[in-house]
Amino acid sequence: MSHYFIEDASIKPDIKKIHYSFGGHAFIFTTNAGVFSKDHVDHATDILLNTIPPLAGDLLDLGCGYGCIGIVLAKANAINLTQADINQAALDLTKLNCKENGVASNIIKSDCFENIHGKFDTIILNPPIHAGKATTFKMYEGAFLHLNAGGKLYIVTLKKHGAESTQAKLLSIFGNCQPLYKKKGYFVFCCTI
Repeated sequence: MSHYFIEDASIKPDIKKIHYSFGGHAFIFTTNAGVFSKDHVDHATDILLNTIPPLAGDLLDLGCGYGCIGIVLAKANAINLTQADINQAALDLTKLNCKENGVASNIIKSDCFENIHGKFDTIILNPPIHAGKATTFKMYEGAFLHLNAGGKLYIVTLKKHGAESTQAKLLSIFGNCQPLYKKKGYFVFCCTI
């Protein structure tokens, strides 16, 4: 089954422009078939962006898709942005969207943390649920190893996508997992090193 956390050359193009507003900034994102939430900024991402407190330092937008989360946070905060995804088509869109929205980013093609070196003050993740728990749990474990002391991992997930097992896994890795948002089946978790 095809999903957005793989490269699938058989997907037919369906380029769109979508609009999003955050923190007094208006964003335009170019999306395409084969990336997550190509028709609009999904509700979970919107909740995540509106729940995260102000940020500083080095931020990793892991599984960045077309780049929305990192781009929005870079406009709203004084951060050094890195964005990573396994899907080259998504990364091409991220490069375009960074340019069109006036954001600088270090963009890396990586399967989870495979090509990511160094550590970050913040890692943000809207996990690729359809890639399976093995992949998402690998991301959580990698995040633990790639955060600076005092660094934070922020994750958004849904109850129907296994929020309870996600929280249990994060607790087992980090020793802490604070729910910052819990409403109508949506959860935002924060783990601190």
